[in-house]
Amino acid sequence: MSKKKPVVLVVDDDRDIRTTLDMLLAYEGFEVRSSASAREALSRLSEAPYDAVLLDIKMPERDGLDLLPELRERHPRVPVLMISGHGDIRTAVEAVRRGAADFLEKPLDGERVVVSLRNALSRRRLEEENRSLREELLREHQLLGESPAMRRVLSTIEKVARTDARVLITGENGTGKELIARRIHAHSERARGPFIPVNCAAIPDELVESELFGHRRGAFTGATADRIGRFEAASGGTLFLDEIGEMTPEAQAKVLRALESGEIAPVGAEATVAVDLRVVAATNRDLKAEVAAGSFREDLYYRLAVVPIHAPALRERLEDLSILAQEFLAASCRAQKCAVKRLAPAALDHLRSLPWPGNVRELRNLVERLVVLLDGPEISLQDVRELAEERPRAAGEDVFACATFEEFRAAAEAEYLRRKLAEFGFNKQRTAEQIGMPRSNLYKKLDRYGLK
Repeated sequence: MSKKKPVVLVVDDDRDIRTTLDMLLAYEGFEVRSSASAREALSRLSEAPYDAVLLDIKMPERDGLDLLPELRERHPRVPVLMISGHGDIRTAVEAVRRGAADFLEKPLDGERVVVSLRNALSRRRLEEENRSLREELLREHQLLGESPAMRRVLSTIEKVARTDARVLITGENGTGKELIARRIHAHSERARGPFIPVNCAAIPDELVESELFGHRRGAFTGATADRIGRFEAASGGTLFLDEIGEMTPEAQAKVLRALESGEIAPVGAEATVAVDLRVVAATNRDLKAEVAAGSFREDLYYRLAVVPIHAPALRERLEDLSILAQEFLAASCRAQKCAVKRLAPAALDHLRSLPWPGNVRELRNLVERLVVLLDGPEISLQDVRELAEERPRAAGEDVFACATFEEFRAAAEAEYLRRKLAEFGFNKQRTAEQIGMPRSNLYKKLDRYGLK
């Protein structure tokens, strides 16, 4: 299949200029249309899409500088290159101020015209790709729901995103705390800056300072090169400190110092580094209770919880389940490249009756499993009953009532981990060490079973 040629509109009252540009650009692989006046150009642009416009400044009736703002308003994604036989610095500056992509002087240099046009089209292509990626990212991380609980969350996000206030997001595993953080970032003035997520529970104690604040070469054994930390990487954007409640007291003190001073001290550095970032933290623990127990710093808590947001559990907003399930179903069908399936009304009713200890994440995983394992256009009540039985049972359910050995094993494993977490004060690192399980495996199982 042949590649579509870029379509360029040449607007100039000089027929010779139009003819010359037509021949030059056609030879270089462009499709060219031309207009002799501003009125004709506006008419052409309203009839068909164009990739770029070459616009003369001096024309009868209406000149190019006067037309340019209207073109930019009506067709903001189409680059406009200005042409002038009376080029001077003042005119060029004014053209760029009004939105021109470039300024070309007569007599035109053919090579300069082609290079400038290709550069403008390349910039437009990159802008379109970036816009598409941002829109895809927003779709992927959208917060769905129309329940009163979700409306309160969305309202708070809208208000706080416009500010630089720190936010503390609380809620059970699987409720979408990171989605809330990403939405705050995406709707803030820092949206063009980086969004740097950090899982505080996954950083070994001995590496916390290096991971968060960076280090200099030779600072310790293995530091063979300078490395910037997460705080510096997030400068200009948002740092998301997930599972902040898992931080050791020593790490809490260092984070507090960075928040208070706006500066960090990389390991092995002689001077501090200023950082400009917004901090959003999240936890599935009751930090007020942790403060009262002395396991979390009170001063850090109040530094982080300027604006608290609670992510509601799925059981607290079951009226959103249908919206969530339908969206996950459509997304899974797209990902699997299969025909769109539908959930039978009885299947949806059954989904609403389940306890959802893993919250929205558990619902999404179940819907993906239904799409992957089932054939046919409709997911029935029986389909959901059979596949939903693979969920681990909620706390307090009798594991010996399980219908299958696989179901019993999952329920027993979930209960064992729940009790060990409680035994070791809900400290994940210590729990992993005591039961002889790699921490990465423990985190996966906690997510799978929806354990707080």
